[in-house]
Amino acid sequence: MTLQSILGNFALILFVLMVVTGIIWVLDVFYLAKQRRAAADKALADYDARTAKLTADGIKVDSNAHSRAQIEQALLRQPTWIEYSGSFFPVIALVFFLRSFLFEPFKIPSSSMVPTLLVGDLILVNKFTYGIRLPIVNQKIIQLNDPQRGDVMVFKYPMDMSQDYIKRVVGVPGDKITYENKRLTVNGKPISYVAQDDYLEEESLNYKKQFKENLSGTEHRILNDDRAPTLNLSDVRDFPNKEACTYTYDGFTCTVPAGNYFMMGDNRDNSADSRYWGFVPDKNIVGKAVAVWMNLSSMSRIGGIQ
Repeated sequence: MTLQSILGNFALILFVLMVVTGIIWVLDVFYLAKQRRAAADKALADYDARTAKLTADGIKVDSNAHSRAQIEQALLRQPTWIEYSGSFFPVIALVFFLRSFLFEPFKIPSSSMVPTLLVGDLILVNKFTYGIRLPIVNQKIIQLNDPQRGDVMVFKYPMDMSQDYIKRVVGVPGDKITYENKRLTVNGKPISYVAQDDYLEEESLNYKKQFKENLSGTEHRILNDDRAPTLNLSDVRDFPNKEACTYTYDGFTCTVPAGNYFMMGDNRDNSADSRYWGFVPDKNIVGKAVAVWMNLSSMSRIGGIQ
């Protein structure tokens, strides 16, 4: 693992911070605090003994409870590094738990999922829909639901596991996916398309054909660019199980292997997806995108993801 990938792995950084602050908190509770208490008790005992001796010798001593309290408070005070660690530990632990097992925020960096998701959308990803996974290593320990066709899913990019990608599930294990003339066929059944008004893509300032696609009951919008070919064969890379796919100039047909998923962006002619770099193994799954919770450019974007 390179330094760049480590710095880019926020979960790992959060885990390290949680462990470090947790160790300091435990060390303070069970050891350092007791040392400070013992030092304070000794100092107070010495103070009382010295005061008593001076008084016995006839020397007037200005002694009061406030002075004793000041001595005790000074000796019991936590060093700054311990105080901050103890304050941050529960916060860091809570954030780590929430984003590891419940919901994790992501920011959409590209236009591959337009018009469903726009650049700058801040989304929430449900981490437990598809099963409980150990943080950092992403190892599934409890199986819950399987991804379904039409789900918008976040996953580790198979070509670079340090990157998170988001696409739509088009094929599940065993499916035969055909994409020809920019239309999908799943297991021999053509997918339904209903034409919509042309869509002005803000990034390119070009109008694109817009359709409502019905993928196994999940209706969502997709974009097609009439100027782009169905498939750029020169961009197709070598990938595991590539022999399960047949490519032509008009499109391709792939049979999804067991334990894998076929992903495509809704902006069909502006998306690097399974057409070009292959299938997504189950071990790469991060979670299901469920909502847009913020977009600083458009508050109307807030809501569920279809």
